[in-house]
Amino acid sequence: MAVNVVCDIDNLVAIKHVLVSVSDKTGLDTFIPALIETCPDVVIYSTGGTYTAIKDMLKDKTAAHLVQVSDYTGQPETQGGLVKTLDFKIYLGILTEKYNPAHQADLARTSAVAIDMVVCNLYPFAKTVAKEGVTVEEARSNIDIGGPTMVRASAKNYLRVASVVNPEDYPVIIEKLKAAGGKLDLKSRYELSCKAFAHTAEYDSAIAKFLGAYPLEKVPTTYNLMHK
Repeated sequence: MAVNVVCDIDNLVAIKHVLVSVSDKTGLDTFIPALIETCPDVVIYSTGGTYTAIKDMLKDKTAAHLVQVSDYTGQPETQGGLVKTLDFKIYLGILTEKYNPAHQADLARTSAVAIDMVVCNLYPFAKTVAKEGVTVEEARSNIDIGGPTMVRASAKNYLRVASVVNPEDYPVIIEKLKAAGGKLDLKSRYELSCKAFAHTAEYDSAIAKFLGAYPLEKVPTTYNLMHK
């Protein structure tokens, strides 16, 4: 397999396109307005409850700054909201490299944009399984798929993308953006990447630990098993 090695990167990256999908909306009501104030031309892409929350914050500024992911991708949310962000156009935008001509050609071909920041935290799996009497099915339904994929993709491409998983980092990010004229430096992107991978590692560990404590023979037989 050929290894893609990047040679040319920018220290400072302007934050123009931001993908936001959060389970924990703490601090979002101050972060989003501050982000728009600091980066006046920023466009935010979002889904579901996060989209609704941001729309309520922005009010008359919604049209200028907020786009529903399904409108951007041309694909409606499917399976009751289970599939929202798992789309080629989204991941092309996250993983694209600025100085790779083939990547830039792909963006143009698909009318996609380069996503500069991903703000995402995951379904509350650990909180769910900490409840007394929680079932395996309740736990399974709280296993996030799209979130970890977004986090990992953006963290991998820290050379150009900021992966934000902790609301406690919002104020610091805004301060750095203000100091650099709406741009974020490589050191900050790298540090955010490290936090993002730690976040997904902790999440997967919690899932493995919980499911590992319930061998199949001990799982309650409440399913209607289909035999063919």
